[in-house]
Amino acid sequence: MPTVSRQCGGVVIVRRLLLAISAIPCASLRLALLLNHMVQYMTTRLDTSFAALSDTTRRGVLEQLGRADASITDLAEKFHMTLTGMKKHVGVLEEAGLVTTKKIGRVRTCQLGPRRLEEETAWLERYRRRWDERFDELEKVVQELSRKEKSDERKGRK
Repeated sequence: MPTVSRQCGGVVIVRRLLLAISAIPCASLRLALLLNHMVQYMTTRLDTSFAALSDTTRRGVLEQLGRADASITDLAEKFHMTLTGMKKHVGVLEEAGLVTTKKIGRVRTCQLGPRRLEEETAWLERYRRRWDERFDELEKVVQELSRKEKSDERKGRK
């Protein structure tokens, strides 16, 4: 099994795998294995953020931290869960850069992270615009069909 080590921002580097790939004599095979590795192990910031936001508890934690910093113990009590469960949720949020934690003595305090979800908002906005355009076009089709239907009804009465 490759040794996995995490470094800044959750970028995963698989050292043994990269060493093994670099030892392969065929350059095209090395590239194929490296690209396959990247597809399997590298997640985009959007994936990480949306995965973190996909859980109701984690969204609730973000709302709570938007009001005030809180310890993991306080969050666990508020959401009626174990410390271990809350630590896992906070870890997912921290991996996405949405929460930061600091340990003072025996207490780990959580606060909102530096990320403001600008990339995620821009991505959502692009899709919202596309859907708005599609609905506008659909509205035009419906209006045209309604006009034709009314016109056909008038012609049928005469």
